[in-house]
Amino acid sequence: MAVEQRIPTAPSAPIKAAAPTVESATAGPTGPALDVDVSTASSPTSPQRTRLSATWFGVCAAALTLVVLIVFMLQNTRSVEVSFLWLHGTVPLALALLVASVGTAVAVMVVGAARITQLRRHSRPR
Repeated sequence: MAVEQRIPTAPSAPIKAAAPTVESATAGPTGPALDVDVSTASSPTSPQRTRLSATWFGVCAAALTLVVLIVFMLQNTRSVEVSFLWLHGTVPLALALLVASVGTAVAVMVVGAARITQLRRHSRPR
């Protein structure tokens, strides 16, 4: 990606496209320096983040994830043989992978909940 720098020219002079140089690509900002912390300044045009906007983002992300999951399941309908402990059977490949991933997610949530409980008990004043 090339960085172009506009050079002001007189109105009567013909317009020439300058080739980007190493100096113009590595040059720093030429505007005035600001003493204001940009992270704390709020723009009057930017909307505030609310719980409702976070919920809307979550719903949209979940919908897109479900669309991807549906496409995955439709493309993997071949039956596979599954053996778990004393259970044997054939199920579609997508369903077997979905059950395995949900089982893994549940195991991770149980371990995470136990760790959070442990940290909360440790942080309480005695």
